[in-house]
Amino acid sequence: MSLLSSAVTHTVSSPVPIPAEIAISGGPLLLASLSEGPSLAAHRARWGALLPLGVDQLIDEASALELRGRGGAGFPFAIKLRTAAESSGRAEVVINLSEGEPVSAKDTALALTRPHLVLDGAVAAATALRARTVHVVVPSERSATEQAIRAAVGERADPVAWRFHRAEPRFVAGQARAVIELIEGRTNLPVTAWQPEAVSGIRGRPTLLSNAETWAHLGVLATRGVAAYDGRGTATEPGTVLLTLVDDRRSTTGELLTQVIEVDYGTRWRDVLRPEWAGRPAIIGGFHGSWSTWDTLASARVSPAAMRSLGIGLGAGAVWMQPLGACPVQVTARTVAYLADQSARRCGPCFNGLPALADSLHRVLAGTGGREEVDRLIALVTGRGACAHPDGTARLVRSLLTTFPAEMRGHAHGDCPARGQMGSWANETRVLS
Repeated sequence: MSLLSSAVTHTVSSPVPIPAEIAISGGPLLLASLSEGPSLAAHRARWGALLPLGVDQLIDEASALELRGRGGAGFPFAIKLRTAAESSGRAEVVINLSEGEPVSAKDTALALTRPHLVLDGAVAAATALRARTVHVVVPSERSATEQAIRAAVGERADPVAWRFHRAEPRFVAGQARAVIELIEGRTNLPVTAWQPEAVSGIRGRPTLLSNAETWAHLGVLATRGVAAYDGRGTATEPGTVLLTLVDDRRSTTGELLTQVIEVDYGTRWRDVLRPEWAGRPAIIGGFHGSWSTWDTLASARVSPAAMRSLGIGLGAGAVWMQPLGACPVQVTARTVAYLADQSARRCGPCFNGLPALADSLHRVLAGTGGREEVDRLIALVTGRGACAHPDGTARLVRSLLTTFPAEMRGHAHGDCPARGQMGSWANETRVLS
């Protein structure tokens, strides 16, 4: 058997295409009063001018809110900000709008509806850190995002220079080190890093890099302060979060139904999910997320801590609902084949491990392989990659094994509840030949 070539050629399509349209619903904070529009005038009328916050004040505000990154890792923003402030060299600030996760659309939603809240957060941080430049990384495959954020920048007169960069249409293009590689003029792929970006990022300078949702929350803090969050969220998880809901039942036009909503932390999932979804399984957190049954999800709350205790993570805040009768082994095999194809292929777990893991799932799907090989490969790729891509892929597969063991056993005996529904992509999952 020969492994995938190291050449960057993509042969496996995403199981969730980039949406041509998204529905954006009004929310309690960031997405409140959408009818006012995205203009700077409407933004200032609602939120006011930026407060003159020094770096210590901004750190205090972020700490009081317990603001964490909304890109998936959930790292405390105040720690990143303090680290950048205390590191040597002039800081750089990066708004990461690349949104390489096809099942997520929340950064796009903010660019279209609340661009100035995002920009305010970045400008507040840049001013506090005395940074001269704010870099804006936009997705090359979502042109509306770039158009909206460029139009918003054109309305402003900020004491920073704006630099735009187009990310490649690749799943790993939005990874922090891949973004820094792009900004520095190299290939937009992850590399091994020995220090956090807040210590040594762009050209070795401290770099404060976050996604649009994180910057939007900082924009709220920089205009209204923590008081804007009164009554939002819970005592231990204050604030709100954006969710992308993707329904894998196609619309009449053939498009997947994609909606972005905003809810308070602590909201019951059964109040978020549509009644017609009852009984359907879902992948929570995007392609690096976890499978969940309906019963588990409907009993939980939108809370990273509470969800972790149930073995599922909020991750990128994406919910990919599956149709009734869908085969989770089939869905996972296709997703892992796509993730293997999208990897940087710069380390063993990506170059060798992920294609082998995808192939092992294909054999399970075909009834010619078993769980033992899948377990072995999960152990081999976990914790050994130059970036978190192998770990995230392994997480999805591990959740398949724990959530749907009966389906795995059924395939081992040639029995699939969705047999005959594989579709034209079935051959794409075989990434080894």
